[in-house]
Amino acid sequence: MEPLFRFHSTGNRSNKFNEWASLIKYNFMENNIGKLYPSFLWTNFLNLCSIPRPSKKELQVIAFVKKFAENLTLKYKVDETGNVVIQKPASAGMEKKIPVVIQAHLDMVPQKNTATIHDFEKDPIQAYIDGEWVRARGTTLGADNGIGVAAALAILQDKTLLHGPLEVLLTVDEETGMSGAFGLKPGFLSGKILLNTDNEDEGELCVGCAGGINTTAILPFRKEQIKENGSVYKISLTGLKGGHSGVDIHLGRGNANKIMIRLLWILTRKYGIKLSVYEGGTLRNAIPREAFATVIISKDKEKLFLEDIKDFTEIIKKEFFPVEDNIKIAAETTAIPEYVIDSDSQDRFLNAVYAVPNGVMRMITEMNGVVETSTNLSIIKTLNQEIEINFLLRSSVDSAKTDLCNMIQSVFELAGAKTEHDGSYPGWKPDFNSGILTKMKQIYKNKFGTEASVKVIHAGLECGIIGDIYPGMDLISFGPTIVHPHSPDEKVEINSVGKFWDFLTETLRHIPEA
Repeated sequence: MEPLFRFHSTGNRSNKFNEWASLIKYNFMENNIGKLYPSFLWTNFLNLCSIPRPSKKELQVIAFVKKFAENLTLKYKVDETGNVVIQKPASAGMEKKIPVVIQAHLDMVPQKNTATIHDFEKDPIQAYIDGEWVRARGTTLGADNGIGVAAALAILQDKTLLHGPLEVLLTVDEETGMSGAFGLKPGFLSGKILLNTDNEDEGELCVGCAGGINTTAILPFRKEQIKENGSVYKISLTGLKGGHSGVDIHLGRGNANKIMIRLLWILTRKYGIKLSVYEGGTLRNAIPREAFATVIISKDKEKLFLEDIKDFTEIIKKEFFPVEDNIKIAAETTAIPEYVIDSDSQDRFLNAVYAVPNGVMRMITEMNGVVETSTNLSIIKTLNQEIEINFLLRSSVDSAKTDLCNMIQSVFELAGAKTEHDGSYPGWKPDFNSGILTKMKQIYKNKFGTEASVKVIHAGLECGIIGDIYPGMDLISFGPTIVHPHSPDEKVEINSVGKFWDFLTETLRHIPEA
């Protein structure tokens, strides 16, 4: 199937535009992704790869799915938030089935390696086959949740499928605050069963998830003129794996901000370095992979300073091996900055961030291997006379989430920082007696000969929010196997996509009557 978007170069087009055309041609004509099973789904996914869709920048992909519905002569509507719902009538003789909503989110996490030149608001994703996986060149792939979107669109396309009344709900801005789900209004949907496609382990039926909240600390500082003739270095920490701050938080991966602050804390006390600019992490829901700091060091201490950075690098490599096997810390001379942070503020900043909790706080005792409460120190950046420190806190226990908010706030209040909490969203309480859970367990066993596992996950899902808006709706989440989401190592297992599709279509065929 040909891509829905065609690019034709002319003498007036930019080189970047010509690159788009080449990438699309590569994906469809040479890479053979569109020939994978099921072809409708994979072709839809490649179309999505050609459309920039980072969170809060979904206008192009909204236009795409609206046109998609129009081409199929299917009714659709768009709410004030930007969520799209597309309706497909039941197959002949299946009109009495319980109405089903297939749900996915349109946005993707924009993460790239430092060396990768990519504008997520303009450039297509370079997807390619790597053995048994599909991945992207130097960026996130967007399989989270692009495969779910592609599957939902394929359901709308395929006229051979048997199913009852269907709605496809495609939400916006899931990755940075779930504002699409929060923006849903009663009456926008008519379905009674919701199949969320945002789970990332094939063979797993998810029936619950953690809630979350954003915490931001703002620490003011004074700009000081550079008085001494020191050497200016940019310290770079790169090569960490990062990942999803819910799915991967228990894997022991390095947090670039915590490691860099630890280094700066040591160097400040040994050599009296002056900090000018700090930047670490890019997204609240991604474990930070990189951090950068511009510092000034006295020339007479420069040699020892550089030796200590090398020694520290070896220490960190040993501490995190084998979980992290590509850690790099480099110090390179750079231009003299306009200012440095005043010494008092620098000390309070380094002390607070060094002391603040990060990572897993507690596991669920009743469920082996499932995190109950965690925090991700996600983004730190110096602004105009302020340092902003961002966290995403998650917990399946509301009181534990509140306690963690208070804990972080207390650390930063000691440092003289102002702390705010916003964007709270509820967890999804498991219903192990769910009708759709019982039905899908049976279908999976009959289809594949093995038992599907029933899980509660630490990542946030829109199910909890949608369930609050539509009480009584029967919800479940499932999907193909996606590893390393929210990082440039993201990849989706090809075989699992086929199984996910077969399971989804078989489930729709066996939905009971109302």
